[in-house]
Amino acid sequence: MNRHILVAVAWPYASGPLHLGHLGGAYLPADIFARYHRLAGDQVLMVSGSDANGTPITVKAEQLGVAPKEVVEKYHPEIIGYWESLGITFDLFTTTMTQNHHQVTQDFFLRLLEKGFLEKGKSEQFYDPEAERFLPDRYVEGTCPHCGYTAARGDQCDNCGRTLDPTDLIQPRSRLTGATPERRETEHYFLKLPLFADRLRAWIEPQTRWRRHVRNWALGMLEDIPARAITRDIEWGVELPVDDLGPGKRIYVWFDAVIGYLSAAIEWAKTTDDPEAWRQWWEDPEAESYYFIGKDNIPFHTVIWPAMLMGYGGLNLPTDVPANQYITFKGEKASKSKGVGQSIGWYAERLQPDALRYAIASVLPEQQDTDLSDDEIIRRVNEELVATWGNLVNRVLTMSDQHFGGRVPEPGELEPGDEKIVALAETTLDEVAKNIESVELRAGLRSAMEAAAEVNAYLNATEPWRVVKVDPERAGTILWAAIQAIAGIRVALAPYLPRSAITVGEMLGLGGELKGWATSGVAGGTPLGEIAPLYVKLDEDYLS
Repeated sequence: MNRHILVAVAWPYASGPLHLGHLGGAYLPADIFARYHRLAGDQVLMVSGSDANGTPITVKAEQLGVAPKEVVEKYHPEIIGYWESLGITFDLFTTTMTQNHHQVTQDFFLRLLEKGFLEKGKSEQFYDPEAERFLPDRYVEGTCPHCGYTAARGDQCDNCGRTLDPTDLIQPRSRLTGATPERRETEHYFLKLPLFADRLRAWIEPQTRWRRHVRNWALGMLEDIPARAITRDIEWGVELPVDDLGPGKRIYVWFDAVIGYLSAAIEWAKTTDDPEAWRQWWEDPEAESYYFIGKDNIPFHTVIWPAMLMGYGGLNLPTDVPANQYITFKGEKASKSKGVGQSIGWYAERLQPDALRYAIASVLPEQQDTDLSDDEIIRRVNEELVATWGNLVNRVLTMSDQHFGGRVPEPGELEPGDEKIVALAETTLDEVAKNIESVELRAGLRSAMEAAAEVNAYLNATEPWRVVKVDPERAGTILWAAIQAIAGIRVALAPYLPRSAITVGEMLGLGGELKGWATSGVAGGTPLGEIAPLYVKLDEDYLS
């Protein structure tokens, strides 16, 4: 069908290491989805980058006594290293510091201003009397007025997920000095969100494929949606393309970060033979766009960004926003700022890439928060990945290698049970494809692993290791049938376990390259490659 699929992935703040909550929340799901569509023959563009303009960067910079740019330059390469170690396949992973991003953001601002969707207005903003400066949203903490969480940020409560204004907080305090901030009047540009409420509701209500919590949250925001300031009194970020607010004003991060999906696509196109190629994903009404984010970003991607796109005109709205819930550790949300959960890099140094991908993919928090521990990671690797898939591949190919001269056995006449196992290759691919198309990635992995378990059960019932001693032809038929299933399951697992898929292909004598979302079978007599265990079994205290 050659569909154009935009995979837009949340922009992490380049202010410190990322943790497994980030990996399971957005980056691994996006990669699984993108890898499947590439195999299916679709034109995929997967983009993201490090958010260099968020207040966590400026907070970190002030703590270290350095410029914000230095913080980004330290952590952006570390984040890219995560993607390389785990095989996360971005077409472009950039930053919001580029000249391209600033130009695209300023163009967006000017278009919305020209069309009457921005207005100047005065509002009260917190001012730190000790630091003698206005405080951006995340420089203010306090008690959430909705749920009572005492460490809510000035822009959003991490506990209940509500979007906030700093002046909503109870007992606010400055993160700079701990002082109680004062309210002072300041002037900013506001996005006139109420103008889009009816149009947004008409667009969101029919989105029955969206996850229920995403759709309900978006509709709930429209009940009483206010205009939202898009500038702040800060010195770091995208410069305003107009000068009528006076000095010390910049475009605020929440406005420019979502524009990054568009600016990254434009930047990517400039690296190709066709600088206008980005339009195929943004302006063609048949193109599809999927935004992979955590649930704390739902308001920005289901309401605010679509309103901005509607105001700008001519650009595609999201097809789906499959926001994940949180991965928690001992019941607490992973947080790099609070030191909850080890970094992605820590795990990547200790686990095989596909083992880590499997452990996270098997618990993706698609519908509700999922608690994870090192013990659970080890259990899933050993009891599921090693015992089911790794064991299946190893024992079938080892027996074939030892008893059939290092080649795929030639099959004899198939029995009904053999035919069922051979057919499993196609049915598994169909089932996993259906799940991934619906962004039910956890279910897709489960379907593939259930197929592997079914082949193991088939082997246990037919006992080729025993039959080969008395009836080699029958044993060869059993192993040939199992190999056909393995070849199909290998493709079904490829989006989840890409390096293993290459290795299995080489063992099967097919070569490492996958030729699409299909299995062509493995002919009898095909020379096998070098057979070795796919995964390392982990000791109980391996991650301690």
